[in-house]
Amino acid sequence: MGLATRSSDPRQTHGYLLRALRVWDSKAESRSSRQCLLYCPDHIGKLVSFTMSNTFVSPVASPTAAAESQTPPAPQTRRLLSLDALRGFDMFWIVGGEELVHALYKGWPNGLTRLLDRQMDHVPWRGVHFYDLIFPLFVFIVGASIVFSLTKTIEKVGKAAALKRILVRSVILYCFGLLVYGGISEGIEHVRWMGVLQRIALCYLFTSILFCIFKPRGLAIACAGLLLGYWALTALVPVRDFNLEKRHLAAMNLEPDSRATHEQFLATTAKVRGKYDDGLNLPQQIDFQYLPGHKWDGAYDPEGILSTLPAIGTCLLGVFAGLLLRNPNVPDQKKVAFLLAGGVAGVVLGFAWGLEFPVIKKIWTSSYVLVAAGYAALFLAAFYQVVEIWQWRKWCTPFVWIGMNPITIYLAFHLIPFDKYASLVVGGPVQQSFGAWGNMLMAIAVVALSLGLVRFLYQRKIFLRL
Repeated sequence: MGLATRSSDPRQTHGYLLRALRVWDSKAESRSSRQCLLYCPDHIGKLVSFTMSNTFVSPVASPTAAAESQTPPAPQTRRLLSLDALRGFDMFWIVGGEELVHALYKGWPNGLTRLLDRQMDHVPWRGVHFYDLIFPLFVFIVGASIVFSLTKTIEKVGKAAALKRILVRSVILYCFGLLVYGGISEGIEHVRWMGVLQRIALCYLFTSILFCIFKPRGLAIACAGLLLGYWALTALVPVRDFNLEKRHLAAMNLEPDSRATHEQFLATTAKVRGKYDDGLNLPQQIDFQYLPGHKWDGAYDPEGILSTLPAIGTCLLGVFAGLLLRNPNVPDQKKVAFLLAGGVAGVVLGFAWGLEFPVIKKIWTSSYVLVAAGYAALFLAAFYQVVEIWQWRKWCTPFVWIGMNPITIYLAFHLIPFDKYASLVVGGPVQQSFGAWGNMLMAIAVVALSLGLVRFLYQRKIFLRL
């Protein structure tokens, strides 16, 4: 055995003693032995002896022990700031960002601001604007996050416990979605059973279950099956030749969900197939017939029953992005390259498929899934490059505040009248004094209140974890 030199520095000796105390304490067999260690002089004497022998005498390690000590630790899964920032960037437009762009156009109307203003509105039916990509981007990020969170959960508590947590979180999130649209305040017949948070909850539920059960190949088959199966259903299943769009119903003096409308619908015997018109397609007719409660678009809902299937496909595509980012064998720059290539491929293939199966957000067509996921991958590649590889992080701090509490700010924005509180300070004569830029002042105040809330929560480490 070889002897190590005795340390003459009292601070270093103090550190040795503290480390030895931790080792000794961890080796105590029971709570009583720890108490004896703290209060019994005999044990303190043994501790000093233990410390001296372990601190100042260094035995020559055996070859096996030396090899074990040189084995690198298992790679730790780090939290991706870029994912939080992208989630916050996505939510920013919902909690006030879009109004900034609308206000910019009102204050400074020109060709460029008009183009930006149009991008902050949904396309009426076919095609996509930037605002049509916000919801699927969030669902895509949910899929990517599942890889990191569920992998850790399964490692800690096992699949059975993980599946239980998945179910509980999904139910809670679904109930939050019901509350956002008024819950049962207007009666059970007016509950909106399918909405934004409800769709996120269902996508999270089924994607998480698939992730727990299948390997990547199985997930790819499930994703392809959902997208191709949805296409087959909408293209091949015949529907009644009866248009349920509000204007068509109004021309016949019918209300969207009235008894007379249902009677005329059921009396229609002519059938068509492969129709993708607003009000005349399979997903919307299924909502009209089988979805109870309040429907956002009158006779049907944009977050309806059948269109949830391809939305799960969007979440699964996010899982594949998460698997790529979590893979330690792929260099970071290659991850960006793969995301860029996959993003471009998704956009191109989606619009090409759209020639046969139109790109439509309101019924979440399979072509729309590819287009939206393609753009999502491009956004993720950009954020990963800037935040993780180049380490440029200060600029995205407000997005991180939002991204760490997305459900909280979403609920707050729907339940708290930020615009009314903003008007208390910058409304009335103050807003009028700014003329055409008064709307911009109000929009800035609303965004400031939103950011103030999430910053307050972030600094105090208050996060709503479902």
